[in-house]
Amino acid sequence: MRITRLSLGLLFVAVVAVVAAGEEAAPKEPAPKGTVTKYQFAASTVFPGTVRDYWVYVPQQYDAAKPACVYVNQDGIQNKAPAVFDRLIADQQMPVTIGVFVMHGRVVAPSGEALDRFNRSYEYDGLGDAYARFLLDELLPHIAKEQRLNLSSDGNDRCIGGSSSGAVCAFTAAWERPDAFTRVFSTIGTYVGLRGANVYPTLLRKYEPKPLRIYLQDGSNDLNIYGGDWWMANQEMERSLVFAGYQVDHAWGTGGHDGKQAGEIFPDAMRFLWKGWPERVKPGAGSPQLQAIVLPGEGWQVVAEGLGASTGAAVSASGEVVVADPVTGRAWRIGAEGKPVALAGDAKGTAGSRFGPDGRRFAVTAERVVAIDAAGAATVVADGIRGHDLVVRHDGGVYVAAPDRERGQPGALWFFDAKGGKRVVDAALTATGGLALSPDQSLLYVADATSHWVWSYQVQADGGLAHKQRYYHLHVPDDADDSGAQAMRVDRDGRLYVATRLGIQVCDQAGRVNVILPIAQGRPTDLTFGGEHLDTLYALCGGTVVKRRMKIRGCEGAAAPVKPAAPRL
Repeated sequence: MRITRLSLGLLFVAVVAVVAAGEEAAPKEPAPKGTVTKYQFAASTVFPGTVRDYWVYVPQQYDAAKPACVYVNQDGIQNKAPAVFDRLIADQQMPVTIGVFVMHGRVVAPSGEALDRFNRSYEYDGLGDAYARFLLDELLPHIAKEQRLNLSSDGNDRCIGGSSSGAVCAFTAAWERPDAFTRVFSTIGTYVGLRGANVYPTLLRKYEPKPLRIYLQDGSNDLNIYGGDWWMANQEMERSLVFAGYQVDHAWGTGGHDGKQAGEIFPDAMRFLWKGWPERVKPGAGSPQLQAIVLPGEGWQVVAEGLGASTGAAVSASGEVVVADPVTGRAWRIGAEGKPVALAGDAKGTAGSRFGPDGRRFAVTAERVVAIDAAGAATVVADGIRGHDLVVRHDGGVYVAAPDRERGQPGALWFFDAKGGKRVVDAALTATGGLALSPDQSLLYVADATSHWVWSYQVQADGGLAHKQRYYHLHVPDDADDSGAQAMRVDRDGRLYVATRLGIQVCDQAGRVNVILPIAQGRPTDLTFGGEHLDTLYALCGGTVVKRRMKIRGCEGAAAPVKPAAPRL
C-alpha cells in the first residue's frame, strides 16, 4: 500500500484527534466539592419591605486569608453552577470564587386573602443603579459579615449573570458600576421595551467604553411579544458591543425562552469570562466618533477637590480656567500648573460666567450681571436679573438666560449690547439652562432645563433671534424626567458639549448625540475648554474639578468667529 505525504498528514491529524478525544474522555479526579447554604434577606432599604432567598456557594479551595472572587446570579441557582465551579476551579480555569445566587424580592401580603407584590420586573428590568446599590451596599456586605467570608471588592474579581430579566439586571449592574463588576454572563437577555432596556444597543455605541467583558446567549425561537423581539435584541446587543470594541463572545442557537442551551454553554462562558485573570479587563477603543475627539490613554484627571458648590467655569484668553463657589463667594484660577489659586473679589451667587473680548469676566450673580476685572473689581452691567447662564459674543454682546419677571415668564432670553442696551429676545421658554454660540456665532443654543431638548436660534444682525427650533436631542436617564442639561460649550468643528445627568453628551452639528463621556467623580454641572490651545476639557462635579486632554480644540464666544466644515447629514 502506497502512502502519500497527504495521506500521512491526514493520518497524523486523525491520530492526534483520537489521542485528544481519549484525553478529554479520560476520567478525571473528582473535583473538590464546595458547600451550598440557603439564607433569607429581609433588611433592604433600597427595596423596602422585600424578602428574598439567597444561596451561598463556598469552594473547598477557599482560604479566608485571601479575598475570594465573587459570582452573583439572579433568580437563584442556574446552570448547575456549583458543580461547574467545582470542576473549573479544580482545573484552574477560573479563580477561587464564592457564588451568591439571589432571588428577586417580594413584599409579603398582609394576609392569605391578598397577593404578594412581586418585585422581579421592577428590580431586574428597570434601568439605573438601584439593584447595583442593593448588592454593593446591602447584600454583599451582609453576606461578608454574617457568613464571615472574605469577598473581594475589586470589580475585576467579580462576575454577575442571569437569564431573561435576570440577564439584563446583571448587565445593568455592571453597566452602572463597572468598578464593581467587570464580567457579565447573559442568557436569553431581556434587552427589549419592558422598562427601557431597549436603549442599551444605542447607548453602547455612544458611551465611552467601560471595562467590561460580556458573554451572550440566545436562540432564534426566543420570545417575540408586545415588549419586543428577544432574538433580534440580543443580536443587536452583540453587534453594538463589537462596534464599540468590547470583549464579547456569544452562543446563538435555535432554542426558545428556556435554559437548555445556557446550561450547555455555561462552562465555556465561565472560561471566556475569567480567561487571563487576574489580568484586568480593559475597555475597547470605542466608536470612530469617540476616537475623533479623545486621545488614547488620556482619561479624566482630578485637578482640585473641596471647592464647594463650584460653578461658573470660564476660560481666559491665555487658557486659564476660573471657577467660583456661589455659596461662600470664593473663586479660583486654575492655570498650567494645575493647582487652584484663590482670586480676589466676591463671587456669591455666581451661576455662570464667561470672559469677554476686553478681558473682563462677565458673571450672572444673585440679582445682577457684572463684569469683573483682573483685580476682582465688579462693574454692574444689569440689575434685577437672576440668571442661570450667559454667553459673550466677540463684539461684546451678551446673552443671558433668566426669567422675565415683568411678564411673569419662567424662562426668557435677554440680550445686552456693547452700548448698554438690553431687551428680551425670547420670553416664551418654559425654563432655561446653559447657553452656547456656534463657532461662527450665527446660532445660539439654549438648553431646556425641563426636557431632553436644546433649542437652536439663528442670531440676527441686531442681536435678535429667529427660526427657533427644538434641535438637539439628548439622552435622559431612567430615573429622571429631563436630561439635566446645564453648561454647554462648542469645539472649532461645531460639536456641542453638554453637561448632563449621564455625563458630557457630545452632539454633532445636525443635533444628534454621537458620544457620551461619563465621569467617575459624578454628574458634571459645568464645563469649559481650557489650556493654551483650548485642547483640555474641564468639568465641574460638585466641588471636584477634573480635566482631560482632547484631540480637538474648543471655541470661545469672545474669540473671532470660525466657520466649521458642513456636517454629514
